[in-house]
Amino acid sequence: MPWSPFVTVAAVIRQDDRYLVVEEQPDGAAVINQPAGHLEFGETLLQAVEREVLEETGRRFTPTGLVGIYQWSLPGTDRTYLRFCFCGDVSDPIPDRRLDPDILATHWMTHDQIAGGELPVRSPLVLRCLSDASHSPAIGLEVLNALS
Repeated sequence: MPWSPFVTVAAVIRQDDRYLVVEEQPDGAAVINQPAGHLEFGETLLQAVEREVLEETGRRFTPTGLVGIYQWSLPGTDRTYLRFCFCGDVSDPIPDRRLDPDILATHWMTHDQIAGGELPVRSPLVLRCLSDASHSPAIGLEVLNALS
């Protein structure tokens, strides 16, 4: 039986000591996540992360580096995620831009608020990506190659 991981993209967006995160409700319970989502057919990784940030935050995202590539298997399932996490900058919110229906709100939060807040993080990848973005230099985007 063929198997393949779910390829996702995520963005770490930091201003001063706060990160732009989304509050979402994927399985009935609210959680905190980075703006993130699945790579769609025909997209490059950069196009996917720009689209996901726009859809989930109502802001345009300009990637400046690759934080890392992460593999995580959801416990108790055969689902494995391959996440490409980017850092970058966002615009101000676009007026009247609707957010994805799964997004309850966007927040600017500190690492401590995210790690110990009222809402859990969606996966261990959230805090790992924040930590890596804070403690390691970003990888240049020139390492990404999309061939047609």
